[in-house]
Amino acid sequence: MSTPSGAPAAAAASPVPEAVHRRRWAILGVLMFSLLIVVLDNSILNVAVKTIAAPAPEGIGATQSELEWAINSYTLVFAGLLFTAGLLGDRVGRKKVLLFGIAVFGTGSALAAMSGSPAELIGYRALMGFGAAFVMPATLAVLMNVFERDEQPKAIGIWAGSVGLGIAIGPITGGLLLEHFWWGSIFLVNVPVAVVALIAMVLLVPDSRDPRPGKLDPVGVVLSIIGLVLLVYGIIRGGELADFTEVSVLAPLLGGVAVLAGFVWHEKRSSHPAIDVTYFKKPAFAAAVAAIALVFFALMGVTFFSAFYLQSVRGYSALQSGLLIVPLAAAQMIFAPRARLVVDRFGARVVCTAGMVLVAGGLAAFALFTAGTPVWVLCVDYFVLGTGMAHIMPPVTVAIMQALPREKAGSGSAINNTFRQVGGALGVAVLGSVLSATYRGDIESHLGALPAGARDAAGESIEATLTVAGKLGPAGGPLVESAHDAFLHAMHLTALGSAAVALIGVAVVALFLPGRAPAEKPTRADRPSNREPAART
Repeated sequence: MSTPSGAPAAAAASPVPEAVHRRRWAILGVLMFSLLIVVLDNSILNVAVKTIAAPAPEGIGATQSELEWAINSYTLVFAGLLFTAGLLGDRVGRKKVLLFGIAVFGTGSALAAMSGSPAELIGYRALMGFGAAFVMPATLAVLMNVFERDEQPKAIGIWAGSVGLGIAIGPITGGLLLEHFWWGSIFLVNVPVAVVALIAMVLLVPDSRDPRPGKLDPVGVVLSIIGLVLLVYGIIRGGELADFTEVSVLAPLLGGVAVLAGFVWHEKRSSHPAIDVTYFKKPAFAAAVAAIALVFFALMGVTFFSAFYLQSVRGYSALQSGLLIVPLAAAQMIFAPRARLVVDRFGARVVCTAGMVLVAGGLAAFALFTAGTPVWVLCVDYFVLGTGMAHIMPPVTVAIMQALPREKAGSGSAINNTFRQVGGALGVAVLGSVLSATYRGDIESHLGALPAGARDAAGESIEATLTVAGKLGPAGGPLVESAHDAFLHAMHLTALGSAAVALIGVAVVALFLPGRAPAEKPTRADRPSNREPAART
């Protein structure tokens, strides 16, 4: 294609059509809205588990195991399909995949709201995870195809900030809904949001795909699904049992690792691989992926125990606990969109290292918290954690997404989200096991006066101990105090473990992420307004 006289050659070669470029910020708003309901759903459910466990009509009488699987069925399907969903978006069109995912997620939400039994809720949550797997990678892939390279860091920062928004308003929304409506409202609220998102997508979001997708790699796709599902199931099962040496844990874990190793072997030898695994030979790419997994490993473990700390030890309601998380989300929303400016000045290595240090410090601070720690100290610590996250996620996401060609944006997004999800699941399972084992060991000596059956039940968790203590009336006071002390000790140990994992992340990003990049010439600011639009893919 010829260029107008005097126009830079890069202008005509722009991959973003002018009509799409003009509405790029509106498109980003739609993508954030779509991502928000996926993030919002998990954070809402975390504050509703007590209500769902109550007998009908208040809840559906779900047991502890059933509640765990209501959460884990979503995670299992979501993590297992993320990679495949990203590949499908590159092949059939990211807008089509995004519309499909939102529609399935909205349908699953409506069905989950009407669940009449724990088994139905678990099944419909799995359906929601299926839909969400097609939403999350597609939002980032579309973003990469409507923004040019120079604006992508800013757009990714805003995209990452929307995750912080979901973390904040999820527990608050859940608390408000549970105070005024029945437990199913936490799922039903997703339906109108999904409908609005679908309409906005149809009107605003352009479609894009890989113009040269090549042959299908069905063997690679199947291996990735089986490997990820086995791996995540083993992680979840280990967390449930608080024991990673059981056969029911080791078998799926080792099986998942073996299948994923077979996937890598197949991809390296395939003439049409689902993903080019040689990208992992690039230190910056591999370090960015590792950083995402490590930071979510550390952070999700703390998210897991902080809910019990705030509600079971401090006595805050679900709504009050949600409000205390606002500083973490606020920091992400404030700093994530501006992280690119700090990266431009100091480089990704310095910024991400500093962010990891803040996260490690914020996690370690939990080892000093007691039942009487002032609320303002909690808020400051959450703000520090959010600030650290805001200076990690945008730079490493940019590093991953810009390492792959634009037409492979779905695959890049899937890699980003898969490692984040697996890292988070591993964090909850491993650190949750540390928390559970330490608590049980400490509380056991205080349960000797209870009957054998009640003793076993009371030792399962702090919630179980407090339930038994409540039935004892005034005589249960010493047991409540012992439960609080045992939990705080377990929390302190787990927090130090989380901080240690974050320090490993510090070493990874400090050694392998690139330093300050040379300034790039602007790609659009100097372009003439009458340039020829590029053809849409």
